[in-house]
Amino acid sequence: MKVFISFIITTILFACNQEKKNTPSYINDWSNRIADVNKSDTLPMSSTYLSVYSHIYSLSEEKITDLTATISMRNTSTADTLYIFKAEYFNTSGKSVRNYIIKPIYIAPMETAEIVIKQNDNAGGSGANFLFDWKIKTPAPEPLFEAVMISTSGGQGLSFTTQGKKVR
Repeated sequence: MKVFISFIITTILFACNQEKKNTPSYINDWSNRIADVNKSDTLPMSSTYLSVYSHIYSLSEEKITDLTATISMRNTSTADTLYIFKAEYFNTSGKSVRNYIIKPIYIAPMETAEIVIKQNDNAGGSGANFLFDWKIKTPAPEPLFEAVMISTSGGQGLSFTTQGKKVR
């Protein structure tokens, strides 16, 4: 009986610690979104800056809380396709950590594409940021770039958002 109870408890604990395996394929996977467009076409190029936090400080600079970040790239147009040429992630020191987009991708009208930065990926630091290069027909509305950062520990949780700012 003790072996059976131990097996049940171990199974429950193991199941609770499993990472979600059915993560949607569109998160950080752009293979099905490659766009046949280049930087030299006639659409005007724009850039947007987005602040992101991979951790924040609590109580003092010695106490750090790691965060999961969801970065949303939202096409706010009901008619025109958005093209993303770069989604470059920088750390607090301004050094490039990684570029999530190697080949241009498209985001259909009213569609959202996401990048997820895992909680244990703290390469960005407290002053991390993204720079997005994008194109859309004018006079289409500008896309919206947002980040949602969350963390939960025990019975406590925190979350906050940031919005991108067009810089070019």
